Amino acid sequence: MDADVLLILIVLTNLRLLGASRLGASIRTVAVQGVLLGLLTLLAHYAELTVPVVLVAVGGMVLKGVVFPWLLLRALREAEVDREVEPFVGPIPSMLAGVAALGGAFWLAGRLPLPQPEQSSLLVAVALFSILAGLFLIVTRKKAVSQVLGFLVMENGIYTFGIGLVRQSPLLVELGVLLDVFVAVFVMGSPFSTSAASSITSTPTS
Repeated sequence: MDADVLLILIVLTNLRLLGASRLGASIRTVAVQGVLLGLLTLLAHYAELTVPVVLVAVGGMVLKGVVFPWLLLRALREAEVDREVEPFVGPIPSMLAGVAALGGAFWLAGRLPLPQPEQSSLLVAVALFSILAGLFLIVTRKKAVSQVLGFLVMENGIYTFGIGLVRQSPLLVELGVLLDVFVAVFVMGSPFSTSAASSITSTPTS
């Protein structure tokens, strides 16, 4: 599979998240995006795979594609919450804002000076778009689960930036895993009681 195909799929997952109202579907979409990023890491360095590259890719797929979705879906089941109700910006305006952000990301990516050749001509633009999409979800959604998903998408964008540096500076990219660990700590306790689960599915009103 070509790297550009994976990057296009990542763009589509971001747009799906912006237009989704069902929290379960959003969680599964972020899980798919995490797996795509792991595959993209392996594909980008297929000719010269090293142990750090494989560890970063597999670790990312396990955390983003399995652990976090399981924790968040379990929290939703405990809290019996299924939808993002009355977000600050609705699904259709969110999609339109996402398309505008995608265009802005491509415009900015074409003007950024890069220290080394890109793995793909789409890499920087997709990374920027993921960061913008994640920030948009954090700001415009009311449910804490949606905001956590926005944080994960934003971190996925930062990770995408680092894919081209995995082989040269693996520790730099591995620092991004610390953000994932932070999210794990943030949501780890929420599924174990209804009150805790409720705290992650709705933000305070005051």
